[in-house]
Amino acid sequence: MTDTDLPMSLYKANLEFQTRVSQLLQESAQQWLEMSARLFEEGVADARAGAEQLTRPQDWQSLATVPGEAFWRQWQQRLGDAQATTQVAVATQTAFARGLQEAVREWQMETTRALGGTAGATSVPNTWNDLMKTWQSFLPDAAGLQGGPGKTAGSARRGK
Repeated sequence: MTDTDLPMSLYKANLEFQTRVSQLLQESAQQWLEMSARLFEEGVADARAGAEQLTRPQDWQSLATVPGEAFWRQWQQRLGDAQATTQVAVATQTAFARGLQEAVREWQMETTRALGGTAGATSVPNTWNDLMKTWQSFLPDAAGLQGGPGKTAGSARRGK
């Protein structure tokens, strides 16, 4: 390796790493945006259903039960939404952490390859592996969760 190859190789390795991290952040943002849009649509549909429910009662007694029924319906829906949001958060963060791990591993290999036989290059893999062990201990637990980014409380209620 010449003196001019090392800086270019390190630059490329760092640029690829930054690009991958940016992609991971965009994917995570996209999942959150989709979840927010679903929750908004479900909220609009629920508001329409509530307004329609106000026009149905034929007498005062049935009209008096509307607020209580609406409260419990909304409470159940918000509870389901909170559960779905938690599942999305765990799934999104798990996917991001795994992708980040892979990006760091690739960056580590490219950087080590670029450094070649340079002193200290052999200690880099061990240091990063030790650092990644902490992250790896969290991932198997989170991977067992059911649901995922595509499920919301509303879609679970509808059987989707």
